[in-house]
Amino acid sequence: MRRATAMPKPPTGQPLGETHAWQTLCALFPYLWQYRLRVTAALACLIAAKLANVGVPLVFKEMIDGLSGDVLALPVMLLMLYGALRFSNSLFTELREILFARVTQRAIRQVALEVFRHLHALSLRFHLERQTGGISRDVERGTRSISSLISYTLYSILPTLIEIVLVLGILYVQYDIGFVLITAISLLAYVIFTVKVSNWRIAIRRNVNECDSAANTRAVDSLLNYETVKYFNNEAWEARRYDEQLLKLEDASTRSQTTLAFLNLGQQAIIALGVTAMMWRAADGVAQGTMTIGDLVLVNAFLMQLYMPLNFLGIVYREIRQALTDIERMFGLLKENREVADAPGALELPTQRMMDIRFSSVDFAYESNRQILRNISIYIPAGHTVAVVGPSGAGKSTLSRLLYRFYDVTGGSIQIGGHDLRQVTQHSLRAAIGIVPQDTVLFNDSILYNIRYGRPEASLDEVIAAAHAASLQDFIESLPDKYETRVGERGLKLSGGEKQRVAIARALLKDPSVLIFDEATSALDSHTERAIQKQLELAAIGRTTLVIAHRLSTIMGADQILVIDDGQILESGTHIELLLKNGKYAQMWRLQQQESQDKQS
Repeated sequence: MRRATAMPKPPTGQPLGETHAWQTLCALFPYLWQYRLRVTAALACLIAAKLANVGVPLVFKEMIDGLSGDVLALPVMLLMLYGALRFSNSLFTELREILFARVTQRAIRQVALEVFRHLHALSLRFHLERQTGGISRDVERGTRSISSLISYTLYSILPTLIEIVLVLGILYVQYDIGFVLITAISLLAYVIFTVKVSNWRIAIRRNVNECDSAANTRAVDSLLNYETVKYFNNEAWEARRYDEQLLKLEDASTRSQTTLAFLNLGQQAIIALGVTAMMWRAADGVAQGTMTIGDLVLVNAFLMQLYMPLNFLGIVYREIRQALTDIERMFGLLKENREVADAPGALELPTQRMMDIRFSSVDFAYESNRQILRNISIYIPAGHTVAVVGPSGAGKSTLSRLLYRFYDVTGGSIQIGGHDLRQVTQHSLRAAIGIVPQDTVLFNDSILYNIRYGRPEASLDEVIAAAHAASLQDFIESLPDKYETRVGERGLKLSGGEKQRVAIARALLKDPSVLIFDEATSALDSHTERAIQKQLELAAIGRTTLVIAHRLSTIMGADQILVIDDGQILESGTHIELLLKNGKYAQMWRLQQQESQDKQS
């Protein structure tokens, strides 16, 4: 089974190959081409702007020649044409921006949404192994780079190429081939030097990105575990670990800056040589009478128009290559294997109130060398409650993960309402199940939002009723902001018991056909546990319920109790039946009773 990775990337130091660049561009193209009319209109404006821009030096030449002749006269028409061309260049440039702005932003939105949905569709295995800081930085850089790539390509590279073709054509038609050759050789030398050095720098830039993501990952991970850092007084230790990554980022960034200086120096040397050669040839033509002062001005203007954008070509090329690298990393997330996917033609699970659950000879292993469940067979009749008990690591919580289809079984099958889980859609399956997990994680939002998350369209009265059922209403009323109280990152502003009661209210509000209680009252005190236990028992009436418990006193009324150890069912029966067997369950019961008596004494 392929192991999920948090940040898909080529081997360290390997430049982004042309194949990867074309794959990335091909992956991005459909998002743009769906607005083909806007794209075509924007390209037309681009060409019109460049024609106007090239026309400006030609008109300027005629003005200079008109003013430098024997008869001095103000060329009014030429001045008006000069101003019109200047304005037309700006007009068509801004029209291109207006036409293409929606295309760019819509593409960014659609790609970001697709990546977001895909990340949610990936298996639990991926999310257990992910590095949240690195992934968030990859998605952030990737979406930002879409705008950069489109901007630099459409607004810098393509206009420059069009202008080069137009200028070379004009130089060839109006002057001799020497001007064309000098310009072409200079441009070719500039481009080759820029591409070669920039490709060399790709590995350096990639290293900067990796160090940046690693530093961000370490910082986010440390901040998420703020309490643990405080518990063990390890602020200095975390700062040193973070500084280790920052030092690597510093070294990589310094190397990137020094190589950038070398690139800029070489580019300026090529430009200086090209401009000198062109102006020498033009000045020689004026001295020999074959060219006018206007021609000299025209050649100089063309050179400036070409070399000004070309001066930024190195930056533009580097940014395009970097944008492609960043987008490739983001699209790499879309290539992450969906370990658990809906089968072709998967059915919607019927929304019936009563559904039975059957585990048939289920085997499961997270890794090939780590078997968790062995030949497990469990039948939960519709409307019945089955409890599973056993020591930690016995495989109890794995049953709920398999029932939710966070993983697929490696052997056997699981059916709900007579349907194999692998033959129904995940959405309809999870819509039918509600869970109160052992480790409750809340959103950094209000209590109202977190309870209503069980059913976002629920009314306020329904939320309040669920809070009452979870014995949460009195606590909420004691808060200054009541239901609008924010719970903090991962719910850390609430105690463990308060978080668990929010989870219970959330599950009750969902009103599912199947309920799973995974140590649902483990974080509650005895008094609150007894109060909520009655509510849970009422909530389980008419529903198929799977209870995973450590405290045996909470599952005495279950229709059937299963004792699991080492991934196998050791015993099954009611509470009384299992006590009479005097086996593992009876031993656990006596031990817990003794612990309870010791606490009371």
